[in-house]
Amino acid sequence: MNIEISLRNETNYFIEKIIHMLDKESIKEIKWGIIGCGDVTEVKSGPAFNKVSRSSLVAVMRRDADKAKDYAIRHGVPKWYDDANQLINDPEVNAIYIATPPLQHEEFALSAMAAGKPVYIEKPMTLNAASAIRIRDAAEKYNVKLSVAHYRRAQPMFLKIKSLLAAKAIGAVKVVQLQMLQPENTTLIAGSEVSWRLDPAVSGGGLFHDLAPHQLDLMAYFFGEATQSVGISLNQGNPYGVDDMVVGHILFKNGVVFNGTWNFSVAEYCDLCEIIGTEGKISFPIFGHKVTLRKNGDDEEFIFDALQHVQMPMIEEVVKYFLGKADNPCSADQAIQSMQFMDDFTN
Repeated sequence: MNIEISLRNETNYFIEKIIHMLDKESIKEIKWGIIGCGDVTEVKSGPAFNKVSRSSLVAVMRRDADKAKDYAIRHGVPKWYDDANQLINDPEVNAIYIATPPLQHEEFALSAMAAGKPVYIEKPMTLNAASAIRIRDAAEKYNVKLSVAHYRRAQPMFLKIKSLLAAKAIGAVKVVQLQMLQPENTTLIAGSEVSWRLDPAVSGGGLFHDLAPHQLDLMAYFFGEATQSVGISLNQGNPYGVDDMVVGHILFKNGVVFNGTWNFSVAEYCDLCEIIGTEGKISFPIFGHKVTLRKNGDDEEFIFDALQHVQMPMIEEVVKYFLGKADNPCSADQAIQSMQFMDDFTN
């Protein structure tokens, strides 16, 4: 009798798995719901969901009901909510984009994945590496796809840099020098009514945690796994009490050494990354549009057009991944590495 019950249970299990697989394969279009339709989604990401093939934005959520409704009306979104669980459980929504401040990323990601819905989660992935690991483990537990919005990976400018490195345009890479210097009232970050980026409990810790994920993820994208990362951070004058000075060093497995400096309380503006090799140098701003290749004393410049929606190339790749047509453009494990860098730099 016990054998019969065991066989019956195993049969039911495999039938359920097959039905689940067939359901996934039958998805012809990714129908998105946004949790946190704030300022960052107005231009950078939100409109792109309706411009990518086999993708549409069908629902948005914000705790302020009036603002959620206003966003939906202005962007032509059919549904709006002021409760994240209602959006997650909307049967028409089959994928979730989490665009809240990092504090809420883990909670909403776990809820969405428990509901069986794939998740595209904003950078930084969450508050710290430990939280990011919990999100990754949940994706594995629920067998749900998860991708992280390190969207510069998919932009033409950074794909060009990666191709130059692959072609050994500057020989063997030895060292990377990065500087991000900003005045206190920087205009580089997206505007918001509340300065949540300067509240470590919500953001993870100051402007470094908002801007450095772009830079550190690109280093991992270019150079792979690291063996060591160390740094220091301190508050040199930020009135909000968060660290505004960070120095970090990374040793990659391939021998490349990265040195980075971030300061958000100086008069000078500098956004410069230099990749230095045995035969030349590649220079570029992380938040600009020009790449300079210097070799044998000559400069070659590559100019790129500003993108209307900076996340659109990444969203296109995520949609393909969710539909089973492409690999994950940025996995949880890849995002965890940049989270670990930030943890190590800021202790």
